[in-house]
Amino acid sequence: MANAQAVTDQDFATEIEGHEGLAMVDFWATWCAPCRMIAPIVEQLAADYEGKVKVAKLDVDSNQQTAMKFNVRSIPTILFFKGGKLVDQVVGAVPKTALEAKFAQHAD
Repeated sequence: MANAQAVTDQDFATEIEGHEGLAMVDFWATWCAPCRMIAPIVEQLAADYEGKVKVAKLDVDSNQQTAMKFNVRSIPTILFFKGGKLVDQVVGAVPKTALEAKFAQHAD
């Protein structure tokens, strides 16, 4: 994870819910094949939108409390937060364009 920031149960409230702008969080696990498929897309988005969108990843195996809080039942699930509030979600491995469309939809 070079570009996307790792978040945990301990720092989620500060890093994501306390973030003023748009944030995208990829809920994933190491054993999840679709998660591994979209990982390079998430990294690319983190690089492409650096300074515009906060891109983070949360390992659901290590951080079950946050996954349960947001009712994440299947992975990958990507949640979008704006001003600290949940505004959208995408479930499953989707193309980069689908995630970029969400960025555009929720941009200021």
